[in-house]
Amino acid sequence: MAALALAGGASARPALDSHRIAVERFGNDAPWYEGNIPFFESSDPAIDAVYYYRWSVVRAHQRDLGAQGYVTTEFLDDVSWQREPYATLNDATGFHLGETRWLRDRRYAADYVDYMYRGGNDRHFSDYMADAVYGRFLVDGDRGEAIRHLSVMRHIYRAWDERFDFTKGLYWIEPLLDATEYTISSIDASGGKDGFRGGDSFRPSINAYMFANARALSRLAALAGDQAMASEFAGRATALKTRVQDALWQPQFDHFVDRYKVSNEHVKYWEPIRGRELVGYVPWTFNLPDDDPRYAAAWKHLLSPAEFAGAAGLRTVGPGYEHYMRQYRYEGKAPECQWNGPVWPFQTTQVLLGLANLLNNYHQSAINRADYLRLLRQYTAMHSQEGRLDIEEDYHPDTGKPIVGLARSHHYFHSGYVDLILSGLVGIRPREDDVLEVNPLLPDATALGWFRVQDVPYHGHLISVTWDADGHHFGAQGLSIEIDGKRVAHRATVGSLTVPITRIAPKRIARPVNQAVQLIRSEFPKAEASSNNDPEALHDAIDGRIWFYPELANGWTPSPSPAQQWYAIDLG
Repeated sequence: MAALALAGGASARPALDSHRIAVERFGNDAPWYEGNIPFFESSDPAIDAVYYYRWSVVRAHQRDLGAQGYVTTEFLDDVSWQREPYATLNDATGFHLGETRWLRDRRYAADYVDYMYRGGNDRHFSDYMADAVYGRFLVDGDRGEAIRHLSVMRHIYRAWDERFDFTKGLYWIEPLLDATEYTISSIDASGGKDGFRGGDSFRPSINAYMFANARALSRLAALAGDQAMASEFAGRATALKTRVQDALWQPQFDHFVDRYKVSNEHVKYWEPIRGRELVGYVPWTFNLPDDDPRYAAAWKHLLSPAEFAGAAGLRTVGPGYEHYMRQYRYEGKAPECQWNGPVWPFQTTQVLLGLANLLNNYHQSAINRADYLRLLRQYTAMHSQEGRLDIEEDYHPDTGKPIVGLARSHHYFHSGYVDLILSGLVGIRPREDDVLEVNPLLPDATALGWFRVQDVPYHGHLISVTWDADGHHFGAQGLSIEIDGKRVAHRATVGSLTVPITRIAPKRIARPVNQAVQLIRSEFPKAEASSNNDPEALHDAIDGRIWFYPELANGWTPSPSPAQQWYAIDLG
């Protein structure tokens, strides 16, 4: 018998010393992590290092707004296109909630959702936030939190009708506002001269996002008992799925590709673009395509060195494109962001999420678990530059070195990683019902000798998952699941395990307010100090942002002096 459920549960002592790990990884900031994150260790130290580094990225991007709670930022410091004075952007909300849903303190995700649905989601960019809200519910099981903004979520969805072509049944968008400037559509629409703006197209990305958002709204409406809304959005999701498969799938490419909305002397309305882009895998990020070998054939291109498979990462466009890796845009002499070939962690994350869905939910032979693990390790390696960990904006597919590398680029929260480990590699597959499903994406027992993740919040419990290929590391061979410290299931081989889990109502979220946060520099609270009265340094100390990265200074430091130093805050 491959799987064994243990009646009544057997005691299991924590195998990871979370206090020791937190102190070693995070120093004086260890208490925050010890009280919040699931702890993970494996036989691959590179994955371990990046796992904890990416939790530090999550921590660094939690901005305290005082009475308005916490938000998650994309850039550590301010950029000109953010929403003022909060420093937020909406394009990476799916990644932000995908990571923070695994925190034990649910306030960070909850406050962020509240902020976004109380005016924060200005639709500056496309996003799949409604789907991410539902995805958060699948982890914490809090129905009330999931449906509290349902009417606003519906309003935002309908506002996107301004970019819906009712004759084609699809959404269109300018690639820049899809957070992907310099794509094939925008470059070719300019006649190859530029590509920062323009190139309006019916894209796989926005249509997959809107499919996922509609499906999520249908399911959330059902939770709220609103059957009319549930039916409306189920219908919209079904219609979009049909149109994406009928209109955006191109048999000559075996891929989902853009069709032009724009028509000019260079491109024509409704014509498909002239090549494959990595964005064509985004439909699988949301389980949109049918389980059909015709669609699964797209995944063979991901593995081809002549197409998406760069030596160091996944190209956003293949090298066969005429303007592949041509640099158009600069800040001074420094290259700026483009999506005509560079590796972007944003889309690499989406592809790995989609691949995890493919391997869990589809029947196909184009790609396998060994490919998943290799691509995950390739993405892991990209985080390390000359011995330091730093996730930046984009990378060269041949060398893995950052391309943009501007001051704003360091420790950029525009992608995911923790969620890839927990829901992909470890295989915790969040569900709405009272079942815990674990299916590690390991190709065989030797691919990763052992791992353990400990104290993962799920449906009001803390769960742990352990894999030990030969039993030498943790003392028991195989895959085990613990719920609240009791071992409840085990199998001797790598594979899927499911166990019942009774949902427990989560604890009420505590929301103490930090009164000493200055959002607007000219308003209270105000700071003064004995020395170093640089206004930005004074503001940085009370702007609600905390990080400890050497690449970007943060906070106030007194000027060298033998005199006693002080920093004071006037609350007004």
